[in-house]
Amino acid sequence: MDAMTLPPAFIYKIVPASLWEGALQAGRFDGAPVDLKDGYIHFSTAAQVGETARRHFAGGADLLLVTVRTSALGDALKWEPSRGGDLFPHLFAPLPLDAVERSEPLPLGPEGTHLFPPLD
Repeated sequence: MDAMTLPPAFIYKIVPASLWEGALQAGRFDGAPVDLKDGYIHFSTAAQVGETARRHFAGGADLLLVTVRTSALGDALKWEPSRGGDLFPHLFAPLPLDAVERSEPLPLGPEGTHLFPPLD
C-alpha cells in the first residue's frame, strides 16, 4: 500500500482446521507450510480470497476462514505485488491471536467451490 491508500480493515487467511487448532493451543499462528517456506504468512483481501481458494485450496474440505484486523499487525504487515501485480498482504511475524476477529468454517458447495460468508 502506498502512503495515500488506507489498508482494508480486515484480511483473510484460509487455514486447515487441524492447523488452526494447533495455533490455538500454541497461542499464536506461525503459518502453514507454504508460509514457513516463504518466510511470511500469506493473506488475501476480501477481493482476492475467492481466487486464492480456487487456486490453492480447490476441493479442500475442513478449512477455516480466519478474519484478521490489519490495525493489530503493525509494521510486520507488508503489501507486496503478487498474482497479476495485485498487492497482497504478507505478515513477516507470527500472527498474534488477539488480532483475529473470527474464524469460521469454509464449506464446499454443491459444485465443489467454497462458500464464503459475507466479507467485511
